[in-house]
Amino acid sequence: MAVALAEARAAARRGEVPVGAVVVSPAGEIVARAGNRTRELHDPTAHAEILALRTACAAAGSERLPGHALFVTLEPCPMCAAAISNARIARLIYGAADPKSGGVAQGPRIFTHPQCHHVPEVFDGFSAAQSEDLLRAFFAQRRG
Repeated sequence: MAVALAEARAAARRGEVPVGAVVVSPAGEIVARAGNRTRELHDPTAHAEILALRTACAAAGSERLPGHALFVTLEPCPMCAAAISNARIARLIYGAADPKSGGVAQGPRIFTHPQCHHVPEVFDGFSAAQSEDLLRAFFAQRRG
């Protein structure tokens, strides 16, 4: 999660919402890492999770990542949760809950939907305080 937090901090320095994601192989190696880049790339799908999944899938030469884990600083939105399922991620580990836009434990709860073909193991609350602090500071600076 420390690497995901570093990616979130880098995103904040770029003026992006501070969310970071890291894909880890079954052997425990980091195969992809990313932070949000929606503004920079002018792409509403350029969330940290999507960018990290794209990189990891390209490296694996497959659209699926069985056995892989995804660490994210913020609860994935519905779009990202669907991509996580489609990529067949084995474990999702995230930090802060997202009551406004989350799609895992909040809102539509994508993994409980009958059309969801793969459900990863989900672990929440990892480094939640650090993730929440980053988000609070980012938005306070924007509003202030």
